[in-house]
Amino acid sequence: MNETVNTIHNYTVIFELEPDGGYHAFCPTLKGCHSQGDNFEEALANITEAIELYLESLIEDGESIPEENLIIKPVRIFL
Repeated sequence: MNETVNTIHNYTVIFELEPDGGYHAFCPTLKGCHSQGDNFEEALANITEAIELYLESLIEDGESIPEENLIIKPVRIFL
């Protein structure tokens, strides 16, 4: 019997509101993993699919799945 074990991976995604409307979404841990959408829900669905495809390609190429190691901290600048 061939059993598949599912593993959950959690990644931070940043959504940027575009000046012309819609959102640009990217995952800083997965270099080059970007997507977009006309609204937040579409951008979320698209970046989720992009992350899944990114990870699947890593697995197919025998590469390891990156672990997220981010520190997110707002920095206040006074001018």
